[in-house]
Amino acid sequence: MKPLLLLARLIDALTERIGRAAIWLVLVTTLISAGNALARYALGQSSNAWLEIQWYLFGAIFLLAAGYTLKHNGHVRIDILYNRLSPRGQAWIDLAGGLLFLLPMALGLAWLAWPMFHEAWLTHEMSPDAGGLVRWPVKFLLPAGFGLLALQGVAEIIKRIGVLTGHLALPGEAPQQEA
Repeated sequence: MKPLLLLARLIDALTERIGRAAIWLVLVTTLISAGNALARYALGQSSNAWLEIQWYLFGAIFLLAAGYTLKHNGHVRIDILYNRLSPRGQAWIDLAGGLLFLLPMALGLAWLAWPMFHEAWLTHEMSPDAGGLVRWPVKFLLPAGFGLLALQGVAEIIKRIGVLTGHLALPGEAPQQEA
């Protein structure tokens, strides 16, 4: 179990770094948006490229921060039953949800998005709008974002197994010692 827990910690560290970088994209997007609005209304200048980069960055924020949000338990839950369960019961729900829903969905979407990115890369697909941007970077965000979400899902599954096997502490408890 120790090697798996080490893997989970490594994935957590990667997710943390990528998530913190994605947070900075909010500032970049805001500055670009403000600059674009200023140029449009004060100077009478407009650019499709500036609009598109805002959209690309907005997508990057959500896709690259999805694993970070999962790591920090920030995704929306319907807590009809979950909050009434013990930490052990919650670990079982998280484990089942990760294995049955999260991993298949994230891996499936990454797999399905890859051909769209690959085609855009091979054809050098461009935006149809005048002055628009190349499309492959934003299309790459789809398989990358869902791949990172699946990777963090693996880490969360490992941690829940660690809780259920006594290798990780439940909230308020010390972990059991390995024999």
